[in-house]
Amino acid sequence: MKEIEAFLKENKPLVKDDPTFLQETRRRMDQVDGIKAEVDHQRSYGRIALIVALAIGLAAGVLITALAYLYPVDVQSVRHGLWESVRVFAQTWRQYLLLPIAAIAIGLGVALSWKTVRQ
Repeated sequence: MKEIEAFLKENKPLVKDDPTFLQETRRRMDQVDGIKAEVDHQRSYGRIALIVALAIGLAAGVLITALAYLYPVDVQSVRHGLWESVRVFAQTWRQYLLLPIAAIAIGLGVALSWKTVRQ
């Protein structure tokens, strides 16, 4: 803002003789600075929210994986039920099950990052 003020004082633009010109210009520049500060605040808030969501997602994934290994489902006791169907499906298609999960996770990450960057 000081650079613009110095530029205007040095070059003396042709304006009507109004003593409030520099005051009005300073007021408008302060408004622009306020908008820039709010935009920067919103960007930092979005980045923090993204990092927190990532940390929570990673912690939840680790916790669920640990629980799945510590407390496996006894498939022999649940026969011909929903769990048996899920087990057979997972056994048959296990190499392809992680692809849609990974695609969804990557898509959500890109979408959230894109929204944060665009703000």
